[in-house]
Amino acid sequence: LWSFMDHCMSAMGSRLLKKWIEYPLIQAAEIKKRQDAVAYLSDDFMIRDELKEHLRYVYDLERLGARVAYGSASPRDVLRLIRTLEHAPVIFDLFKGCPSYPEYRTIDTCMTLHDLIDGAIVEEPPLTVKDGGVFVDGYNERLDELRRISRDGKSWILELEARERERTGVKSLKIGYNRVFGYYIEVRKGNLEAIKPEFGYVRKQTLANAERFITEELKEQEDTILHAQEEKLRLEAELFTDLLNQIKVYLPKLHDLANALATIDVLYSLAQLAGENGYVRPQFHEGHRIEIIEGRHPILESMMKTKRYVSNDLKMEEEQTVSIITGPNMGGKSTFMRQNALLVIMAQIGSFVPARSALLPVFDQIFTRIGASDDILSGKSTFMVEMMEANHALQHATEHSLILFDEIGRGTSTYDGMALAQAMIEYIDANIHAKTLFSTHYHELTQLG
Repeated sequence: LWSFMDHCMSAMGSRLLKKWIEYPLIQAAEIKKRQDAVAYLSDDFMIRDELKEHLRYVYDLERLGARVAYGSASPRDVLRLIRTLEHAPVIFDLFKGCPSYPEYRTIDTCMTLHDLIDGAIVEEPPLTVKDGGVFVDGYNERLDELRRISRDGKSWILELEARERERTGVKSLKIGYNRVFGYYIEVRKGNLEAIKPEFGYVRKQTLANAERFITEELKEQEDTILHAQEEKLRLEAELFTDLLNQIKVYLPKLHDLANALATIDVLYSLAQLAGENGYVRPQFHEGHRIEIIEGRHPILESMMKTKRYVSNDLKMEEEQTVSIITGPNMGGKSTFMRQNALLVIMAQIGSFVPARSALLPVFDQIFTRIGASDDILSGKSTFMVEMMEANHALQHATEHSLILFDEIGRGTSTYDGMALAQAMIEYIDANIHAKTLFSTHYHELTQLG
């Protein structure tokens, strides 16, 4: 159901939708609040389209906030935070017309933080601060100076290489660098006689086909370049830590902002789903009556491309507790039951539902006993698992619950199974009064009414 309903544009929106599905609401007022927002977005596809454009740039603020809090955020994370904060005010501006979420009209979109950190990081920063080159030129004077020394040093090396080629007459002479020796002058074996003592070359390393030398001038320049390089990396690391500490001050506000953006993302997703598939807004009432007209299984309907899904009604009056469903194998009994359970869950998370109309009570729990499964490892047969699940439902259900029992008693002999099914139906009807859908092959049970 989650993957089917998930039209969210951000990772935190998808996570929140999953949470909504796992924990449907049981207060009618809260459900209505979400429904009003979905209706607002469903009715105005222009706002929905604009929202989609901006929600695409919302990164996972929750995870970004956690990384900042632990000090493990990377320069790219900070850039993502800046991008998200850029689009947040526009998203809330588009959503301000929604009547059910007035609190989002005054939410702090952390623009002071955005102004503080915007323009600090380069467009394509490295993965880690250790690589350097994180901040833009002009962010810090000392950093700019060190960068200039490094840059000038490299051009000085190229000039020296040209000068030495001229001086020695060796065209293949080159200046290289490695971490062990630093900078060196490399001369091939065939050109060694051109190197005269007055050049001041000091032999550093002998290779199979070349000799490596250093000079006093090269050593001095190397110290300047390498010190600038080291200090530059150290300074960038310090500046980045300082930047993260400035962001940390805003973490509580960022947390609230993340929740609000995720909620808008989920409401957009529900509106998109309703708009694409022509879903209707379910109505809730205080009593126990159920009336779903032309209900459809949301997932099966979208999967069946060739044939149209046949819609079904479910009507249960105030006093009716059990509805017995009979029919042949592969006739759609289990699908009908699952369909109604999904419609209840969708309705109670604030979503619109696939039906012509839906009038529902607010259910506090849903109990199911559908499908065959055993648990051999703990020594439980299919029948034992079935009985334990049925028992759990009978023990914990209230008159506000929904119970789905699919062919109870099929795991044992016909008469025992039928007696069990009959006993359960009578117990639910007499003691629990929960709305119950009970599918069975025992046609004799239909005489119970």
